[in-house]
Order: sequence, then structure tokens, then C-alpha cells
Amino acid sequence: MRLLWPVAARRSSIWPPPLWGSRCCPRRQSCSFPGRRQLLSTPIFYANGSPHIGHLYSALLADALHRHRELHERGGRFATGTDEHGLKIQTTAAAAGSLPQHFCDRVSAEFQELFTQADISYTDFIRTTEPRHRRAVEHFWISLQDQGWLYRAKYEGWYCTAEETFLAASQVTEQSDSQGCKHMVSLESGHQVHWTSEENYMFKLSEFQEPLLRLLQERRLTITPEPFYQQVLQWLKQDLPDLSVSRDRNRLQWGIPVPGDSTQTIYVWVDALVNYLTVVGYPGAHHDWWPAACHIVGKDILKFHAIYWPALLMAAELDPPEQILVHSHWTAQGQKMSKSLGNVVDPRACFQRYTVDGFRYFLLRQGVPERDCDYYDEKVIKLVNSELADVLGGLLNRCTATSLNPSGTYPRFTEACFPKDTGAQKGRGFGKASAEDYRLVSSMEELPLQVSRDFERFHIYKALESIVDCARQTNGFIQRHKPWKLNRNDPSEQLWLDTILHVALECLRVYGLLLQPVIPATADKLLTRLGVGPSERSLSNLTFLSRYHDEQCPFEGRNLGSDTGLLFPKLEKPQARSL
Repeated sequence: MRLLWPVAARRSSIWPPPLWGSRCCPRRQSCSFPGRRQLLSTPIFYANGSPHIGHLYSALLADALHRHRELHERGGRFATGTDEHGLKIQTTAAAAGSLPQHFCDRVSAEFQELFTQADISYTDFIRTTEPRHRRAVEHFWISLQDQGWLYRAKYEGWYCTAEETFLAASQVTEQSDSQGCKHMVSLESGHQVHWTSEENYMFKLSEFQEPLLRLLQERRLTITPEPFYQQVLQWLKQDLPDLSVSRDRNRLQWGIPVPGDSTQTIYVWVDALVNYLTVVGYPGAHHDWWPAACHIVGKDILKFHAIYWPALLMAAELDPPEQILVHSHWTAQGQKMSKSLGNVVDPRACFQRYTVDGFRYFLLRQGVPERDCDYYDEKVIKLVNSELADVLGGLLNRCTATSLNPSGTYPRFTEACFPKDTGAQKGRGFGKASAEDYRLVSSMEELPLQVSRDFERFHIYKALESIVDCARQTNGFIQRHKPWKLNRNDPSEQLWLDTILHVALECLRVYGLLLQPVIPATADKLLTRLGVGPSERSLSNLTFLSRYHDEQCPFEGRNLGSDTGLLFPKLEKPQARSL
């Protein structure tokens, strides 16, 4: 059989394209995006239980990337949703004494409520029980069938209900439970498996082994970070057996029936993966968006997205997505989160304890995609208090205090106090800037580009580290020159005081702009306090310290926004429990 290879073979673009033009001005950080429309997606979350911190982390990564795109005035869609079919949901709903649809309605509503509370800016929320999705899945199945990629066969193997997948003999082992009873379990997850024998539809996955290897080696599908790319290559160098893509309907009623065969239910992972096409209008209207897609997924579902999904798409004569961004998991005080251990972190409780922006910041600042990250209360409190309350909030309080800025305006920058060319100005006028001050200006001019590069590379935590480092430099700038000690009655010292505050406020304005994707409410509060209007918060024409470059500053002399108190109040440490 000839393997169809569509226009993907001629595509070499990756997501995201370069954010900065080759002629980027060294002193004015401006950027423009190509006019491509792109889809950014989370996995659709399995609706067999309430959302937890891992679900929130996936959504936050996607939200921050989507908001960062918007800062560059680049159009796009951000899709998330719930995966509502499968044996696990059928079983869980029955155990809860509920109909599967009613059970899914409740759980899906919990996810939507959490994402609203967390300020997740999705544009599409897809549920696999929607009629539009059923139409898309049926059309996709028929495409596979018409191309000859499906066949019926008896399938035997170890089946893991928790993971909704068959496992090879090499992927399971025998294990004793707490009562001493022996069971077969998945080596990777520890979930119990059962031997299953039934007739299913099979997908000729084995014929896609070489095409998938070429796809990855030629980087036409990019997988980030690099360790996960290498993991997929290793998988593809092993045996790649055909995939069972349906289940006996006597065993699984809760799912989409195979078109033309009422005895079979479409495999939940085939059903779920098609959601990425459903949200862009498949079949029919998807061409405007697909394959300009980037999937954000947890490492536990990498094989489904990096092997099964591209193969299924190629079989249906569709291009694979452009990129898969992979993240690791969160642990609780060094232990894997599980209901049996009682250490599953409820994100809603974390919002109450640390605020929404505080917890958003912690997860994105501490989360490193390449490795599992650990959560515990003291860690959150220490980080958020140090960086948001002290470094950022303290800087804003200093620079807007009536004792230093009694007029409540954006002070004027005086070039003679902070001359652009230190060599030419040496010994002339009354330049007061030090070498450290010029290093601060240099760091600030490079910061937007560095942050954008880190976002591109899926290193949001590094972008935040760069912002905090610059904010600490700005605090050092204030501490170094001690504006509160300057004599306001001396005209030259008043000009220098105003210049110090102007530089600091300009730094704060840049931090506020760059932090909008991560802590949107706090960034809004900061920018509003600085008098920066809603139409002035894009990064498309960001200019830092205009007067330093002999240009007009639109903020100079403008009244600051009203004082609404601390930018970020300090979090209280939890009280020790009395015995």
C-alpha cells in the first residue's frame, strides 16, 4: 500500500516563528509577527474526577503563551476542554450512581469554573460529548477506513482501564497488594491491568514507523524540550505494533459507535485526539487553521500525541501539528500525588491561600518542563513574598510614595543627569549616573527580547527569572542613590531625584507589560498605578527610556493612577497546629 504523504513533507516552519526581526533596533525593542493564525491547545482533561494542580499547570502554560502572543498583537486560538468518553468514566459514573452524561456535565462544569477563577483566557472549550465533535470523529474514522488503514482482528492483551490502553507483556509486571493478593500492573504507572480478548478494529500503525522517524528527524514536527524528543525517537526505534482503535460495545457503551458497525465503540484516544480538529471546524472549515497547531501535553500522554496522533493524521491525509510542548509533573513534598495518599493538591484551595495571581506565579516560576517539580506551602509563601511582595511591590511603593513624589506624576528625565554618552559627557554638566546604572539600562533594553526568546523555547520560568533579576537591579539603583536624602530645595538635586524616579518607573512599566501573561490582575494593577492606559500595553512598539535616546516620552508629566494600596500583600505563614 502506498503511504500518502501530503504537504507536510514540504513544510519546514516551526512554532513559534521568530518574534524579532533581523533589524531589531538595539535601543528600541519592537516586534511584529507574521499574519499566521495558530491554534494553541491543552490536552482535553479526562472527566472522571475533579481538576487538580496538574490540570491547572497545563492550562496555565497554554494561557501564558497565548497571552504572550496577544501582547505582540498576533491572532490565534487557545483551546481546552474535557474528554468525556471511555470505560473509566462509564465505571466511575456507575459507582457514583449517576448516568455518564450527568456525571460528565458536573465534572466539566468544575473544570470551566476553575479555569474562569484562574483567569485562563481560552477561546474554545470543547466537550467530546458535543454533536459537532461526534460529526468530526465519524468523518475522521470514515477517512481512515476509506484509505484502507483499518482492519478487523481478534486482539488479546493486558488492558489498563485507568490509562484506557492495551499494554505489551514487557510493560506489565506482577505485584502484591496490601492484602497479599497478586495482580498484574503497569510498570510505568502502577495501575492494575486485566487480560482482555476481543475482536476490534486495528489501525496499521506499524506502517508509519519510518515516516514518523523521518518526520521527527527532519524536525517537521518539533517536540520540546529535547529530552522528550529523544524519548520519542527511542520509542520509534523499537517495535511499533498495530493499534487497537475500537472496543466491543457490549463492554463499552459510553462512547461514539463505529460508523456502520453498532457492535463497536471508537477507542477513546482516537475520539479524544480529534478534538484538535473539531475546534478548528473539521471537516470543512479547518483549512484556515490546520496544521498551524501547537499542543501542550503532560509527559504521561506524550506517546499518544507524538506517535499515534501524527500517524492517524497522515493516514487521514492531513498534516501533523507543527509542535508539541511537553511538561513534567508536580509532586507534593517529594511524593507523587495520589488519592490513596491523600496528598492531591486542590488548586481552588491554593487560590484562597495564596491568591490567584500568587499561585499562577508560583507554578509558572517554579515549573521546569524537563523535570518533575515539588509543591509545598512554605515554598510558595517564600517565593511569592520575596519576588512579588518585596521585590516588585516594594519597588512600586518606593517610587510612588508621596514623600518622594508629592506631585503624583510621572517625573521628567533630565539627560544631563543621566547622559547617553558617558565618554563625551565626562567632566561636563552634572551627570550623576554610575557604571552600575548603565548596566541596568543595558539589561532593560535586552529584557523584552530575552523574555520573548524564553517564551519561544518553552522556558517561561527563565523569562520570569530574568524579570526578577532586573527588578532587583532596579531596587539596587534606588538604594544606591537614596533619593530620599536629596535636597528638594537644590534645583540640581531635584532634577536628579526626578530622573531617578523616572528611570525606576520606566523599569516598572516594562515589568508590568512583560508580566501580563503570567499575573494578569497584578500586572493590570501595576500598570494602572503608573497611568499606563489599556491601549498602551502591547509589546509591538515597546520603547524604554525614550528621553535617554533624545525622544519624547508620552508618560512624562502624566498623573499616576490612584493608589489602591499594596501591589501584592505578603502571604501569612500557616499557623502551627496545637497538640
